[in-house]
Amino acid sequence: MSKANIGLTGLAVMGQNLVLNMERNGYTVAVHNRTTQKMRDFVAAHPGKRLVACESLADFVAALERPRKLMIMVQAGPSVDNVIAQLLPLLEPGDLIIDGGNSYFLDTERRAKELAAKGFRFIGTGVSGGEEGALKGPSIMPGGEPEAYDLVKDIFVAISAKAEGEPCVTLIGPRGAGHYVKTAHNGIEYGDMALIAETYDIMHRALGISNDELGDIFAEWNQGELLSYLIEITAAIFKKRDPETGKHLVDLIVDEAGQKGTGKWTSQNALDIGVPIPTINAALEARLLSANRVERIPASRVLTGPTSRYTGDKQKLISALRDALYMAKICSYAQGMALLRAAGKEYGYQMDYGKIAAIWRGGCIIRAQFLNRITDAFRRNPDLPNLMLDEGFKEDVLKRQDALRFIVRTATDLGIPALAFMSALGYFDAYRTDRLPANLTQAQRDYFGAHTYRRLDKEGWFHTEWI
Repeated sequence: MSKANIGLTGLAVMGQNLVLNMERNGYTVAVHNRTTQKMRDFVAAHPGKRLVACESLADFVAALERPRKLMIMVQAGPSVDNVIAQLLPLLEPGDLIIDGGNSYFLDTERRAKELAAKGFRFIGTGVSGGEEGALKGPSIMPGGEPEAYDLVKDIFVAISAKAEGEPCVTLIGPRGAGHYVKTAHNGIEYGDMALIAETYDIMHRALGISNDELGDIFAEWNQGELLSYLIEITAAIFKKRDPETGKHLVDLIVDEAGQKGTGKWTSQNALDIGVPIPTINAALEARLLSANRVERIPASRVLTGPTSRYTGDKQKLISALRDALYMAKICSYAQGMALLRAAGKEYGYQMDYGKIAAIWRGGCIIRAQFLNRITDAFRRNPDLPNLMLDEGFKEDVLKRQDALRFIVRTATDLGIPALAFMSALGYFDAYRTDRLPANLTQAQRDYFGAHTYRRLDKEGWFHTEWI
């Protein structure tokens, strides 16, 4: 019996769809799951497929051609370590383990070093695109050594999404680089989603626009510069009705947004390495505020504010929202790309930011026409310090800043929370300011803690006896 080309353990929805994607592209796949019956049911549901059913990890390893290539798709954290620990006695030096879950990049760093010391190859791989992407073509972000990636490159290229004919996969860098980029991708995704939600909130509350009209507006926006997967699905969401009640489904959903950790990791790491990402942070904070519904509802009855109804020109506000959304999106992506740049230096990843933007053009959640321009910007200048300094994006933000200011003012006047919009404008204004009030902050720090400060007119560090 011929051996399987690759194996996958962990047959939740993402794992199952990746297996079917690999099989569809001509590969024989060994499959295993901790709960054996789930594996049996999966194989039985797909008769005639090139799947090798494995009831134990020993069977799983034995089914693979050498050097073995096996992918782990289990919950991030200790579960990954447990599976690896069970596999190692069954493997041989040179075999390749792929962690395809949403692992924390520092865990991936540790695993890469530990496995390399034992002679095993390891790739920490970010996979984006959800269930549909896993089945039809995700964006894949592998991190590891080139010789390890070479073992699985053909498979990854085959199963990845394609954007303008180019596969949405590239070797990101060594060790934890792939999982770091997936984490940053998810942080950028948080920012995108928060800005869209605030746009909806302003149109819905300030203008009283119906869900059907909201769907039409977002569908129209999806034909222009905002063309993206998230805008596309937003338009569809507003049109969807609950089959039981006939009401718009979006109105029946509880207003509590969850988060699984990657957004939090993005913010935490940005603080660790000293990179400002206020819009991504605001998006995370907005989700946390939404989760505090048990306090918000009674507070809404006693903490009053202005009326949220806008009495000005409706089309002016809608047009301004479109421009403000695009400018804020640029500011948010500028923060995400700046974070990647700093992380590359901090962790020695030596990433190609143009290639990263290129593989996000298809398959992943933040896929958008906009990413073509980011790819071009970094191809023109690989050392671009901030996306807003690219000539094209500079013109975009300068042309749209009045719209963003108008939206922030309007939201403030109407008492509609717009944390992401406000943070994007704050980032833009802070980044373009040649002298910030941090001189006073440093004076205060030196006053109460002798933290010293630098001067504009002299070299060195100074301390003053302020009293």
